[in-house]
Amino acid sequence: MVIKVGNAPCSWGILEFEGLTGKQTGYQQMLDELVETGYSGTELGDWGFMPADPTVLRMELEKRNLTMLGAFVPVALKDPRAHIDGEAHALKVARLLAEVSVDSDHKPFVVLADDNGADPIRTQNAGRITLEMGLGEAEWRIFARAVERIAGTVLAETGLATVFHHHCAGYVETPDEIAQLLDLVDPSLLGLVFDTGHYAYGSGTDDSQCVQEGLSRFADRIRYVHFKDCQPQIANRARIEGWDYFQAVRNGIFCELGRGCVDFPAVIASLRNNSYHGWIVVEQDILPGMGTPRESALRNREYLKTVGI
Repeated sequence: MVIKVGNAPCSWGILEFEGLTGKQTGYQQMLDELVETGYSGTELGDWGFMPADPTVLRMELEKRNLTMLGAFVPVALKDPRAHIDGEAHALKVARLLAEVSVDSDHKPFVVLADDNGADPIRTQNAGRITLEMGLGEAEWRIFARAVERIAGTVLAETGLATVFHHHCAGYVETPDEIAQLLDLVDPSLLGLVFDTGHYAYGSGTDDSQCVQEGLSRFADRIRYVHFKDCQPQIANRARIEGWDYFQAVRNGIFCELGRGCVDFPAVIASLRNNSYHGWIVVEQDILPGMGTPRESALRNREYLKTVGI
């Protein structure tokens, strides 16, 4: 099965969280470096990072021969007051994605997620979430109905599919939380973007086997995959010292591919065994101004060539 490789703005420190400081790379430089380091697809990034005019955005993509793969859309799904605005924002993003989509073999995904990093308890305890920190039964119903409503509207209005992004520091982080959400939402409306790094850290274990177990457990809902590594020594230190999510990211929890606990050759074998085809997106989440994004992107792409994609 053919697996294509993209990268995303978060690997250049373009994150959806409010209040982050640090020098931010411009979208043209980011796209140029993405192409220079060997990738052929990109995600949109936080709204406003790339042009919102579809004509301009399509031109920027076409002159670099890039495919638009999707866009991350965070919504405070636990809060009913946020649902109307969240639905409107998701639809705005979906319409832009649909207008710049030119690959007949791939339509971009709306990558729906919780408003990660907004709840202080979940943010403080990312990577070590306990049952008591999760949603109650009524809250799960509210959360799931919002997801279903947004995904249904996006599909009806734009024809694009929605995938949910489990994510540390949000209300869908642990394997059981992922399972709970998927059980509550119509599979014809919602798939899963499986993020290897968030799954490893969110599982609360440094065992590389957990990612393989997740790929097997959720195989029938996985529509899209993020390749992210998780550095086990940093994860362990974060748990021992009680770091919050942002401190863990600042200290390099999501390291370059092949330098953490995720067994990417085994991940690729699992994807192929499950007849996965299409795109995987490399993500090495960093904060603005942190690290050397271009050099990391190049090393990540070279690593993936050594393991067969």
